[in-house]
Amino acid sequence: MFAGALQDLDKADFLAQFWQQRPLFLPAALSHFQPPLTADELAGLALEEEVESRIVECHRGDWQVHHGPFSEAQLQRTGAWSLLVQAVDHYVDDVAALRELVDFIPQWRVDDVMLSYGTDGSSVGPHYDNYDVFLLQGEGEKLWRIGQACDEHSELLPHPQLRILADFQCSAEYLLRTGDLLYIPPGIAHWGIAQGQSITYSIGFRAPRTNDMLSRWVDECLASFPQERFFTDIGREPTRADGEISVEDRQRAVQSLSDALASQLNAGRWFGELVTEPRYAPEPTELNESASGGHDTSSPMLHLDTASKLAWQEDSDGYTVFANGQSMPLGSTELPYVKELCEVRRLDETAYTALCESAHGPGLLHFLLETGCVNVE
Repeated sequence: MFAGALQDLDKADFLAQFWQQRPLFLPAALSHFQPPLTADELAGLALEEEVESRIVECHRGDWQVHHGPFSEAQLQRTGAWSLLVQAVDHYVDDVAALRELVDFIPQWRVDDVMLSYGTDGSSVGPHYDNYDVFLLQGEGEKLWRIGQACDEHSELLPHPQLRILADFQCSAEYLLRTGDLLYIPPGIAHWGIAQGQSITYSIGFRAPRTNDMLSRWVDECLASFPQERFFTDIGREPTRADGEISVEDRQRAVQSLSDALASQLNAGRWFGELVTEPRYAPEPTELNESASGGHDTSSPMLHLDTASKLAWQEDSDGYTVFANGQSMPLGSTELPYVKELCEVRRLDETAYTALCESAHGPGLLHFLLETGCVNVE
């Protein structure tokens, strides 16, 4: 639906000049954009138990956050307030299709599509995020103010749930109308203020924390290291003082670790498993009777679940497929089917049948179903 929609955007230039570096405003990026969700439909999602939602409002400098699910009465509010609903792409196919706008970036980098509704003058305050975001304006208008670069040392107002900057230094302003798109990289302060009733579609990206990556990497390294490998100090000089741990000793220890870990830098499954972990726990999928051959009532198709995370990597001895935080070896014969699922999010009847008939296809299908990554219809 939206594949190739940003035809005027030079993707390579964007990645080289703007991605994770500086904001970019793309007016009329989707000149004929028809917002797929109304305010009432968004409010309906906020009533659901399984949907993550919250309301943010400010009264005389007092910022308040209320968490859903909400009742209809709670959504009948006055004044300036915002409703934010996470992962709407998991529930609405037409919202999930908006991910095609950023198909030049690997889909395992995408987190979700959040929708925010706001009444006139509403805001969630000046803040910064630790991830990239594309802000697509749906209904109405929204004024976005861009501020300074921030980090963990930037002063925040005291609040247990909101990260509102104590100091905001505006450097640019953009008024977004339906179909306009604004990219904001991590760490850049921004402040959106609804101009009348407004709905914004936020395509957010995920970035694993460095300490999480280090923890996963070390865990995998420890599992593969030989138990009989020890610190060595061949060629050391006589000690200068009994009991001293010298600079040279510490350097040898660090070098020993560096040498041991160097062979693990490009190996293992830790990164793929980490970046495909879903935010919401998936349920295993079972083959229905028609798809498994019980009834010939329809042509079976394999669909990638809208909430799933699927990726693959090439290893020195073959391939690995990752699905919702789990992994398994992947044969070269089955790789094209995984690629197609990643790219178009489905396999038609012919491809699905061929997968089932390939040497390791049934095993791959079982893995994808067990991880809740696909549906067969």
